[in-house]
Amino acid sequence: MRAYYDLHLHSCLSPCADDDMTPNNIVNMALLLGYDIIAVTDHNSCQNVPAVVRAGEANGLTVVPGMELCTAEDVHVICLFPTVEAAISFDRFVSERMPRIKNRPEIFGRQTVMDENDAVTGEEDILLLNASAIGLNSVRETARRFGGTAFPAHIDRNAYSVLANLGGIPPEAGFTAAEISLKGNVRALLKQYGDLEKMHLLSNSDSHTLEDMPDRSASVILPEKTSECLISILEGKNGVFLID
Repeated sequence: MRAYYDLHLHSCLSPCADDDMTPNNIVNMALLLGYDIIAVTDHNSCQNVPAVVRAGEANGLTVVPGMELCTAEDVHVICLFPTVEAAISFDRFVSERMPRIKNRPEIFGRQTVMDENDAVTGEEDILLLNASAIGLNSVRETARRFGGTAFPAHIDRNAYSVLANLGGIPPEAGFTAAEISLKGNVRALLKQYGDLEKMHLLSNSDSHTLEDMPDRSASVILPEKTSECLISILEGKNGVFLID
């Protein structure tokens, strides 16, 4: 079946995201826009994953547990997991490798944790925008240990991307997929970086506000709309991602 996706969305846990990016607002906006499967991928944390997944389940939308990890090289990588439990375990792994620098909400923004009813249950004190101590080349294999997968985010951007920071995608990292921004020039990237021909190429929004969430466009052919099935395809199994 053809499933419309956006696998890079930030909730109000990300300090740079709008306070209106609550679990239910994200899910209901995705449904209004016609999405079949989304992922919540906050910076270096999965603490709002349980709430968004439960909100999705209550409204018939598949929500993939995820995180946007900042590696030691200041490269952003999307990490996706089959279950909430796997994502929370990965969250603990990352938390132990983050600098203990306290957030200053008045400067960076609040880092709000919510439940599935959009009630505030806490606030993360450690600033989530810093680089972790996790090297890029180890990210995918680490995610796989938790049952998940990983791919570099917005590779066409001039900041926090693998191409901007390292000049290419290291083969040692073992990535089988890569994300291109919504306005990215796929043909130009393929011409310049031939290795991308061997990868699944995704187009996600990286939305930090409800207004940023675009009309559906990119889709994937899935046997079933589940996190497990999506991860299997991203890991190199047979599957087709379509960028309209």
